[in-house]
Amino acid sequence: MSLSGGLSSALSGLTATSRAAEVISSNVANAMTDGYGRREVNLVAKVTGRTGQGVSVQGVTRHSNPIVLGDRRIAQAGDGANTMVADFMRQLETALGTPDTTTSMTARVSDFDTALREAASRPDSDARLTAVLQSATALATNISNVSSAIQQERAKADGQIGSQVEQLNKTLAMVAKFNGDIAKGLGSGQDVSSLVDQRQQAIDSIAAIVPMHEVQRNNGGVALFSTGGAILLDGKPAEFGFTPVGVVVPEQTLGGGGLSGLTLNGRPVATSGDSSLLKGGTLAAAFAVRDTLAPEAQANLDALARDLVDRFASTSVDPTLAPGAAGLFTDGGSAFDPANEVGLSQRLRINAAADPAQGGAIWHLRDGLGAPAPGPVGSASLLNSLTSTLNVNRVPVSGGLSATSRSFATFAADMTTYAARGRVNAENEASYSAARLDTIKSLELEGGVDTDQEMQSLMVIEKAYSANAKVISVINDLLQTILEI
Repeated sequence: MSLSGGLSSALSGLTATSRAAEVISSNVANAMTDGYGRREVNLVAKVTGRTGQGVSVQGVTRHSNPIVLGDRRIAQAGDGANTMVADFMRQLETALGTPDTTTSMTARVSDFDTALREAASRPDSDARLTAVLQSATALATNISNVSSAIQQERAKADGQIGSQVEQLNKTLAMVAKFNGDIAKGLGSGQDVSSLVDQRQQAIDSIAAIVPMHEVQRNNGGVALFSTGGAILLDGKPAEFGFTPVGVVVPEQTLGGGGLSGLTLNGRPVATSGDSSLLKGGTLAAAFAVRDTLAPEAQANLDALARDLVDRFASTSVDPTLAPGAAGLFTDGGSAFDPANEVGLSQRLRINAAADPAQGGAIWHLRDGLGAPAPGPVGSASLLNSLTSTLNVNRVPVSGGLSATSRSFATFAADMTTYAARGRVNAENEASYSAARLDTIKSLELEGGVDTDQEMQSLMVIEKAYSANAKVISVINDLLQTILEI
């Protein structure tokens, strides 16, 4: 080999080892960076004629495991969905309260029952009658507050849907742009690994919203399809449509037109059921909270409120009531209309006739809401009747809870149990999906950057760099010797 040939080979070796060291440094520095794919320098022998002229960098290969990546994204979507459902069930249980707290619904029912019994033992005591009014008001307020909390969760879910749809549209457009930039980079022979990393990060950011599959296309591009079969991106990004409403009331439903549905490229798309194209992610979970889980809880709470209203609106309980008149518990101050049960729990109020703050008189609790004047102060018959109707077993006429005969206290306890059971089930699902996601993430990391291996490779590269530098030094000495002759 000539001196010039040796010098050329050594210089190409320095260039190659420098590039390899740069790539390894990047691998080590980004070992834990989301979306980063391990790089490896591709080297080929450089030959002129039949003579070796060293080595050249052919390119940089980005390594990733598409199977594990796809599994992780689907697991990420499931984890996000289960976490959202679990959060809703926890909020519902918190609103109802646990039996060991003094502000829970079951505690309010117990306080009302106790106040009625104490008033019946001393019907002449205005203080005890006032305690009945206060406990009844607290119970009605508690039920109304739970209903408000449910509607707040629906409004929260509606806002989350709007935010997620905005993020979907923005990110899909971003991925489409990355596809174009990567294709241009490949066409000009550039290293596009960093662009691929950024594209993966963008795709990962929406993986929790809609579970998806990534399909490779020509020129380094990708297409995205939901696991339900919707085309999210294939050349042109899909366009999702949704209009948030801000405030949600019990009467608002998707079927009734009071709430916005989801559109895909201008066409309505189902967000629930086996036929849904977008099932499995946080977007579908938010729709489930808004349109299924929360309305179900509202319906059960309305059934509870109706049972309470019906118990105290009977003329057999209070003979002074006119037929069809409101009892102690009212629908916003009026008699309850069975055709208007939706939202009753939020409208639950105490009859103004028994409330001095509303122009009524406290003695109506003892003598009857329809009584024209106070009766004997020692009469406890109505108070005993009110106590009995609270505790008598009745079969609820609505709601999705067990249709068994029960007292109102048992009905309230069943409502609390319903929320607790739903919370436990949702948390179990969330725990399983979180564990599955962690396992797949570990597999993804195992197939990523191995810092020990990278450091070993760096040591080999350092030796190669030193060897090439030594060759250049020796050739330099030889050239200096020749020039001195």
